[in-house]
Amino acid sequence: MNKYYQMLEKVLNSDKTQQNKKGGIRYLLNEHITLTPADLLDIFESHGIARKKLRNELSLFMEGERNIEKYREAGINWWDYCGSILVNSYPTYFEKLPPLIAKINREKRNSKNYVLFLGETGVESNQMPCLSLIQFQIDEGELVVSAYQRSSDANLGLPADIYHLYLISRQIDVPLKSITVNFGNLHIYESNEANTRRLLAGEENVKFELNV
Repeated sequence: MNKYYQMLEKVLNSDKTQQNKKGGIRYLLNEHITLTPADLLDIFESHGIARKKLRNELSLFMEGERNIEKYREAGINWWDYCGSILVNSYPTYFEKLPPLIAKINREKRNSKNYVLFLGETGVESNQMPCLSLIQFQIDEGELVVSAYQRSSDANLGLPADIYHLYLISRQIDVPLKSITVNFGNLHIYESNEANTRRLLAGEENVKFELNV
């Protein structure tokens, strides 16, 4: 069982439950996962991820594209519930990534932490990013990526976030050592628990309900 599936199993075994406006969740607090390139390959080979759509999504984010119609044109419809534009969401912050990546590739300083902050508070938003920070460090010639997520839907959002972090790391001209994601709140919605158990039991083409 890959590390991602191990984390799903850990959430399912938690006795912590909450109710929010989207429904009931089973959750864990202050968890983390560290993935090496081998771990990432294991996840990507064993778990269905919409790779092309996620690559297109990341490209649109980094272009600062806020128009939902542009995402639909790329085959991405999971932002439709946000309205016509993404307000203070991922494009607001990811458009800062290209110059940051260029700076890292230019400097490649072991002594410096390169950081992208996301999701500032107190600003109007129709979908505040769950990913709050990405930090890039070069350790003995290898890239170490660290991220913090204030909230993570382990079924739907987390695989996409892991894949985005991997795609971002590929744009840095340093071999990847690891990606670590720290979670403030890691959860599975009660409506998706049964299908998560089916997924872990080896069933294919398991679909999850989008909670919005």
